[in-house]
Amino acid sequence: MAELLTGTYEDIPRYYTAIAEWISCMLFCYFYRRKMKKSCFAGIAAGMLVLQTGWLMLTGNVSTLFWIPCMIIAIGMMFLFLWMVIEATWKMVAYCCMKAFLTAEFMASLEWQLEYFAYRGRTEKGVLSILTLAIVYGAVTMILWIIESRMKRDEIELEISVKELYSTLLIVLSAFMLSNLSFVYRNTPFSGSIATDIFTIRTLVDFGGLAILYAYQSLRHEVGAEKELSKIQSILTAQYDSYRNYQEVTDLINMKYHDLKHQIAGLRAEQDPEKRSKWIDQMEDELAAYQPERQTGNQVLDGVLDGKMPLIRNAGIAFTCVADGELLKFIHVTDICTIFGNALDNAIEYVSMISDPEKKIIHMEISSRKQFVYAEVRNYCDTEIKIKNGFPMTTKRDAGNHGFGIKSISYAAKKYGGTMQFGVKDHFFFIRILIPKEEIESSL
Repeated sequence: MAELLTGTYEDIPRYYTAIAEWISCMLFCYFYRRKMKKSCFAGIAAGMLVLQTGWLMLTGNVSTLFWIPCMIIAIGMMFLFLWMVIEATWKMVAYCCMKAFLTAEFMASLEWQLEYFAYRGRTEKGVLSILTLAIVYGAVTMILWIIESRMKRDEIELEISVKELYSTLLIVLSAFMLSNLSFVYRNTPFSGSIATDIFTIRTLVDFGGLAILYAYQSLRHEVGAEKELSKIQSILTAQYDSYRNYQEVTDLINMKYHDLKHQIAGLRAEQDPEKRSKWIDQMEDELAAYQPERQTGNQVLDGVLDGKMPLIRNAGIAFTCVADGELLKFIHVTDICTIFGNALDNAIEYVSMISDPEKKIIHMEISSRKQFVYAEVRNYCDTEIKIKNGFPMTTKRDAGNHGFGIKSISYAAKKYGGTMQFGVKDHFFFIRILIPKEEIESSL
């Protein structure tokens, strides 16, 4: 390897490659939630640039036998950088690392091919080399930034599987091996013997590998998004079906409630003995548990609340609700069921597991705040909430089939130009939704 690089032509300076690898890692650090503050991140990023550059400069003239191990160590440094910075699973970090590595290979190869073609033979090219490097690296980074930005990272951010990770590794390894084959073995059907041919092969193969990788990512994203949206749609349908069941049951309860109230009034008027009076009192106490909760001004929301109240009472939860249901009249039935049904389900499920009765608290609010309809559901929370892909992680064992409740809330809110926030404050987990009021006027 060393003889080839110091022969009739000069290969990519090692610090060019180190800068490309560092920039590629920084690109993916931008698109994921970071584990640390900006000041700490800046220190780690600067340290990794120095470390990466020093390692590649130190191993620039090693033999072919040690070249691959040195490259593996360099890739390991990239993985370590991403692992320390971004908040993601090891599979997602490895996936980002492979994309960053192939991006760096293409970036450095393209820049050096252009520089070699334009400035070869010149003795003084320092400023021109720096300018070319800045333009090429900047252009490639900007294009990939646009591509990554357009790949949705909100409610449809997918976790990569081990099988998909192996497929990505195969693409990256194939592109890397084919692009560097001429530097190791010249006498093959896929190798070149002239410097310009070698550089062209390397650049085109790296570009092809990167294009295939992003095409695979796009296909993977579309298929995964369809599956996830299908699960969310199932949740929407289930919540709507539950609402219809709530309505039927509530209507029946209302009828029985009013009938029994009249019967009790008649029995009291007959002045029956003391036992009958006690029995009537008992009936009134039992009926109090089925007293309709409709008081928000929105029939759909009332139905959702009526359906959740038995669960809330059985779990001994203190539930308070301050809601102006009139504000929700422009929102479709299924979306009201989705937003508040899922929010209350999550709160009830968590609070039910709390042993202290005084901490079994859920509060719901729907009000008008400036130009927004404001909705919030919060419940007591005394544990740390782990975030994955921008959403709270489900605590259920079958995580693959759960955790879509909050995603479906976000999906429903965005249909009306709204946003969803969540977090923990003063030992209360909250879900907040803001929907602009102008949506009300345009929907009426």
